[in-house]
Formats: sequence, C-alpha cells, structure tokens
Amino acid sequence: MKKVLFVASEGVPFIKTGGLADVVGSLPKCYNKEEYDVRVILPKYMCMKEEWKNKMNYVTHFYMDLAWRSQYVGVLEMQYDGVQFYFIDNEYYFAGPKPYGNIYQDIEKFAFFSKAALSALPVIGFKPDIVHCHDWQTGLVPVLLKDKFHEGEFFRDMKSIITIHNLKFQGVWDVKTVRDITGLPMYYFAPDKLEAYGDANYLKGGIVYADAVTTVSETYAEEIKTPFYGERLDGLMRARSNCLRGIVNGIDYNEYNPETDPLIENRYNSKNFRKEKIKNKRALQRELGLEQNDSMFMIGIVSRLTDQKGFDLIAYMMDEMCQNNLQFVVLGTGEEKYENMFRHFAWKYPGKVSANIYYSEPMSHKIYAACDAFLMPSLFEPCGLSQLMSLRYGTVPIVRETGGLKDTVMPYNEYESTGTGFSFANYNAHEMYNTIRYAMDIYYNHRREWNKLIDRGMAADFSWNSSARKYEQLYNDLLGW
Repeated sequence: MKKVLFVASEGVPFIKTGGLADVVGSLPKCYNKEEYDVRVILPKYMCMKEEWKNKMNYVTHFYMDLAWRSQYVGVLEMQYDGVQFYFIDNEYYFAGPKPYGNIYQDIEKFAFFSKAALSALPVIGFKPDIVHCHDWQTGLVPVLLKDKFHEGEFFRDMKSIITIHNLKFQGVWDVKTVRDITGLPMYYFAPDKLEAYGDANYLKGGIVYADAVTTVSETYAEEIKTPFYGERLDGLMRARSNCLRGIVNGIDYNEYNPETDPLIENRYNSKNFRKEKIKNKRALQRELGLEQNDSMFMIGIVSRLTDQKGFDLIAYMMDEMCQNNLQFVVLGTGEEKYENMFRHFAWKYPGKVSANIYYSEPMSHKIYAACDAFLMPSLFEPCGLSQLMSLRYGTVPIVRETGGLKDTVMPYNEYESTGTGFSFANYNAHEMYNTIRYAMDIYYNHRREWNKLIDRGMAADFSWNSSARKYEQLYNDLLGW
C-alpha cells in the first residue's frame, strides 16, 4: 500500500476560494483504494461553516517551535467521501473572515502550517511515502523535508511533489522577515534556492527542493518555461523541466451531471438535449429578466473578474457584440473596473446583458445548463474548470488557445466535422469577436453541425478518474515501483 499525504491551504467542501479547492477535495477519492492510501491535511479556519467544524473529532495537540516562537498545534480529523481529512488548529493564525488576508500574515501563517503538517505526522501515526504539496502556501514543505526533518528516521525517505496551480502567486516577502519566521539558516536564501530577485520566495523553494513538479495542463507546463508565462521563474522551470509534467485537472462528474443535477430547472442528457436543454434557457431568461426568445444565442461567463480572464477584450467589443442577436449572462466578482463594466452594459442593453456580480453555486449550474456557448478569452489559464463544466452540460466553449483551454477544447473543423468548441490563437479583441461570429453562424445556419459539436463535447471524459491514473503513474515512477 502506497501512502500519500495531500498538504493544501483549501479543499472542498470545507473551504474554497478557487479551483485549487476542487482538486484537493475531489482527486483523493478517485485513486485506486487497494493500492493507495491518500489522506489530506488542511488548516482549520475559523471561517469554516459550523456544520463542518462540529463533525471534526479532536485527535491530539502539542507545542511546536517556529524559529523563536513556541506555538500551539491542535489536530482534528474526520472522514468525508471515504477520504481521511486532518485539520491543523491554531486560532491565532487561522482566525479572520477569509482564509487569506494580507501577504505578511499569510507568509507567517503558512510557514506555521507547513511545519505543523509535517510535525503532526508521527503523532497521528501516518507515515506517507509521498507528500504532495499544492501552490506556494505549502512551498516550504519540500524545503523543511530536506532541512530539519531529514535528520529524523521517520521523515528520511519521504518524497515530495509540488503542484503549481497558478504560477502568478508565489508567496514573496523580504529575506530578513522570512528568516525570522522560519528559522531557516542563511544557506537557504541563495539564488539557487529560496531567494529570487532579492526576496524570499516560498514557491521557488518548493520547486527547487521537491522531487517532482507538476502543473495542471500539458500546455501550461510548456508555457511556464517562457518569459511571457513564466512569472520571472521561467529559467528555473527550464532547469527543472526533466522533473516537470502537466496533468490536466478534472471535474466531479457526479456533481456536474445535467441528468441528475438538482440545481437546474430541467434535467437532460446527451440523447434528449435537443428538446430538453432549451427549457433551462427559457427559465433563466425569465429569472434574469432577459428578452424571452428561444433562438437568441446565449453566451455564459462564470468567472473571477480579473485581468487574467481576458475581460479587457470583452470590454473593447461589447457594444459591437450587442448589435447582434445574442445575450450575455455573467456571474462572478473580482476587480471593481470589470464589475462596473458589466453593470454598465447590463444597464445599456437590459434585454441582452445580465450582470450578476456575486457568486452562487446554484446560479452557476443554471448558466452552464441554459447557455448555448461559454466564453473564456483568457490571457493565461493554467487549467480552467469552467470549460470542462460547459462541455459536460452541452454548452459549447469559445476559448483562447492557452494552457488548459488549448488541451481540453478541440477547435471545430467544418471540413471534417470534428471538434468540441471554438478557439482563437492571439490575444486580440477582433479575433475573439470573429470567433464568436463564426460560432453564431454555425448555431443559426448549420444547426445539425452545432448539435454534433454538443454531442462530442458531452461524450468527452474529463472526470477526475483519468487525472488520478496519471498521478498514480507519477507516484509509481517516483517510488521506483
């Protein structure tokens, strides 16, 4: 039996701010249970829902040195969906209304969490073969495994993997403060270790010291070796390219299933969507006060409203797009300029644009089920999950060819009648607009071809099971099995 520990700062259903939580919550239950014992350790945030906190069982507590500080570490546990979860408790670090606050606090909080997660292992009696870390918040774990912990018999043979979900976020602070927080010797703060451009960098430490590095799509694994996508670490990514592989994320096919989804108006499947899917569109048009018209081409957007997602392209073309026979339904929060941009267009084109500047899981499902197309014109996209959800619901994705979008959406080829969506290569507003116009032409004038696109999209398999097999292969390679 191979033992694996996931160390992460968030995981569904307990706490979520982005796609990282979906991975950490969904992937462990998809491993082969006969071969792998995969467990997860998370912080116990005060802002978690009471229903979860009430189900956790106390295991133990101890005190741990963090440089010159002595800190309380509580350990709790619970089973969920057949997976063993542990939670590290410390009210000083994990208080507050959200999991992440300002970066200075987070730098100390996740140094504490990384060390506490490792320190708890002998106490709870779990000795993993592999510690699988996620993003910068756990970047110190591979470093610590090679430092103090390496001296102990218990930790000596443990391997570590770090998965980069988004290279943009690296956990950067000045060297002096990070040394004071971690107690690591100066030796570690050199350009070939944790130091980058004069500062300490948690993610860099994780990438340097981990036995293997993964990221969340094959294309993104190649992109981050270039200056444009590499966020100033492209040299390091090229240096570690022999240990780097891209494994695309999946989605939970039980949770995102149009045939059984309790959150949508009308359920349907790949056989009856031609008649049944339209009922969801009608219901959403009614609910959001849009013009009620079956033939109107409805485009959905469910996203964080940030620069990364390509909203400046949409802002540039929105007036022009709204002259066509189409509707936009937007759901999400983020940067104020984009929130106000969508509010403005909803005011300007009331029957055509619906701006829902909040986040709601039920509403996101309604959008995936109701829309004809789903737009993701991202500047960069390590993996992206929304396009996988839209494929599952028979909503045709329109994406820019970057990262995971390029790996998961096969562009439509009218000559061979292949593909699952529409894509454009350059980060250019007119190119995006022309691709939308092309999709509309197929939708209005070649309906059989459009339905075949949906057929192929709904038949594609982006469940977690296929990702889990690839991770199992990586673990076996690492352990020499």
